[in-house]
Amino acid sequence: MGWSVLLAALVMSGDVVQATEPLSYEPDRTRDVPWLLGDWSGHRLWLQDRGLDLQLGYTGEFAFNATGGIRQEAAYADQYVAGATLDLERLAGLRGTTFQLTFTARTGRNLSDDVTLGTLQEVQEIYGRGQTVRLTQLWVNQSLFSGRIDWKLGRMTFGEDFASFPCEFENLTFCGAAPGNLVPGYIYNWPVSQWATRLRYNIDGFGYVQAGAYDVNPQYASTDDTLLPVFFKGSTGVLIPIELTWLPRLAGGLPGSYKIGAWYDTSAVNDVVSDINGNPYALTGLRPRRQQGRAGGYLSIVQQLTPLAAWETRRGLNVFLNAVVASDRSSTTDNQVAAGLVYTGPFRSRPDDDIGFAVGMTRVNSRIAASQALANSLGLGPVAVQGAEFPFELHYTFRPVNGLLFRPSIQYVINPGGTGANPNAFVLGFTTSINF
Repeated sequence: MGWSVLLAALVMSGDVVQATEPLSYEPDRTRDVPWLLGDWSGHRLWLQDRGLDLQLGYTGEFAFNATGGIRQEAAYADQYVAGATLDLERLAGLRGTTFQLTFTARTGRNLSDDVTLGTLQEVQEIYGRGQTVRLTQLWVNQSLFSGRIDWKLGRMTFGEDFASFPCEFENLTFCGAAPGNLVPGYIYNWPVSQWATRLRYNIDGFGYVQAGAYDVNPQYASTDDTLLPVFFKGSTGVLIPIELTWLPRLAGGLPGSYKIGAWYDTSAVNDVVSDINGNPYALTGLRPRRQQGRAGGYLSIVQQLTPLAAWETRRGLNVFLNAVVASDRSSTTDNQVAAGLVYTGPFRSRPDDDIGFAVGMTRVNSRIAASQALANSLGLGPVAVQGAEFPFELHYTFRPVNGLLFRPSIQYVINPGGTGANPNAFVLGFTTSINF
């Protein structure tokens, strides 16, 4: 991107205050201020009103396995986020244009690996994709035809637009875009971004329909060249997702979100089981069969069910359901289901707290299980035959002040890795999240 052009536009814009202009601003005290450090005596709201929104956040997740794994141990993983959103209409007169820049840094340890829990999904969702600093977002969004169309272009994460779902639980099964959890080898969730574009058509009174195109290259998920907006060589294809989203308000004005989508990756890939003759290559040693493309589909539902609490108009009971399936020719795990509920404002004295409970299932490809069973029958084992993993999580979120939350949790994972060969895991967790 032409940084010099952007900076020149900002300096020349009449809406940008020069350094000599006094910073006099009386903030609207009725506005919700979500930051731990407040509104900087009104200066942060002043910047927002002129088109500059700054982000600085931290999330840390502690986990301890009371049961499961090869030993009892604690692990801590965390993430730092720094970013800025520029409303270029206010800053430079570019109507309907928004620019986003975000960097992330991840550090710490992963309990699932450290004590060999054997889980298919991590018990600390904040861990993963390398303990490094990354360029996570670098995109421009252009609104066209009075907001009817939104066009987004740049370095983007899949889950910010497709199958988008918040991270309110510590187990990865219940966090983020489900396709990226099921097939992480080529659909990358936050904090990994790809060069991509997304076109959305907004439908009045209904929701929207959208489609995208993402460059497929395993180097995006590596720890090399993570800070710069480089174009990697060796791309294998294009990931094309589509999604239809309905945003109703049911009886009493209760909001909901209903997403249905699918994807197709044009890459040529190996079959996860069969060799060139159609037999399990893990047994024959022959090269895997090649196939063109890999695909899947998903459903994501979030719906508020209860009337809003009498003492706080933003609270109530929400339920969710996420389901995703992928081709059994190209995916080692081929379906996942997660469901749960979150009740915000459970007590009159704690209107911003919430209680959450979720249950899920991630299944190993049945073709892989069949090849494992065959290996055992031929005396090549013993090999653990994998099926499904079943996690449960219960948490309470305590929000003492705006911008800060503490979330103790308990997880219980039945059949980690989809097999009874791994002992069930009982994990105690604690999440701290700060929006500075």
